[in-house]
Amino acid sequence: MTFSEISVGQLGASGFDGVLLDVRSPGEYAGGHLPGAVNVPLDEVEAVAARYAGQNVVTVCHSGARSLAAARLLSAAGARVQSLTGGTEAWRQAGHLVETSH
Repeated sequence: MTFSEISVGQLGASGFDGVLLDVRSPGEYAGGHLPGAVNVPLDEVEAVAARYAGQNVVTVCHSGARSLAAARLLSAAGARVQSLTGGTEAWRQAGHLVETSH
């Protein structure tokens, strides 16, 4: 399996239909995440990767490095994966809103 990267502009304009998977720590996630994103920290992704087989998934982290690692794991489990280039930081810099958890 393979995966690709998706830019903030592409994701913001795509009307994405799938799972936004934020692979940062719970604390980072609580501080601000893409609307609708589900938090599965990177160290837990491999254990749950099979649950995403056959699904469209965009992985997200702070800057893009951890999301690439998660994309590799999910792709190997059969998910159709894209990693968000620049992560949550690029999303914010582009002027998009983030949700916070309390």
